[in-house]
Amino acid sequence: MKELEQKVAIVTGGASGIGRAIALRFARAGARVVVVDVAESAAQDTVREIATCSEGSESVAVPCDVSRQADVQAAFQELLRRCGTLDVLVNSAGIAHVGNLEQTSEQEFDRLYAVNVKGVYNCMKAAVPAMKHRGGVILNIASVASSVGIPDRFAYSMTKGAVLTMTYSVARDYVTEKIRCNCIPP
Repeated sequence: MKELEQKVAIVTGGASGIGRAIALRFARAGARVVVVDVAESAAQDTVREIATCSEGSESVAVPCDVSRQADVQAAFQELLRRCGTLDVLVNSAGIAHVGNLEQTSEQEFDRLYAVNVKGVYNCMKAAVPAMKHRGGVILNIASVASSVGIPDRFAYSMTKGAVLTMTYSVARDYVTEKIRCNCIPP
């Protein structure tokens, strides 16, 4: 993964789960990792682990609720001020929900949509202007639920399907700007 050396990578949801694993792996490959998460202390834990296991790798934790566009815009502007560039965005922030259509309340539906769909939109909207004309990579984490639907995961499956189709659209719209947008559906 030499191509990550000295690259600036933002990993949303980097305080836990898949996002944390990606942040640690990118740091080991030499990337300057920005861990963006609503859980500030857990994001700081990831940064501390990066410091102990990835000699010389720079990392920083940035508290941010990806469902709030103003917060995302402010966080990305600060990161660009600090780092000067953005090479990679990994949209890993997400929440789960168990329940079928009848068991999913409007509040639960809205919260899943806000984090899992609008959060990806907000981060891509903030990242694309920084990547235009020079290129970059956007990697969205979806789920196998995005294409097959999982029983008792109605709202979660819907949000991950939206992430998959947003990825296709952004990939097509910005390929001429040298921005690659891909999706991983674990």
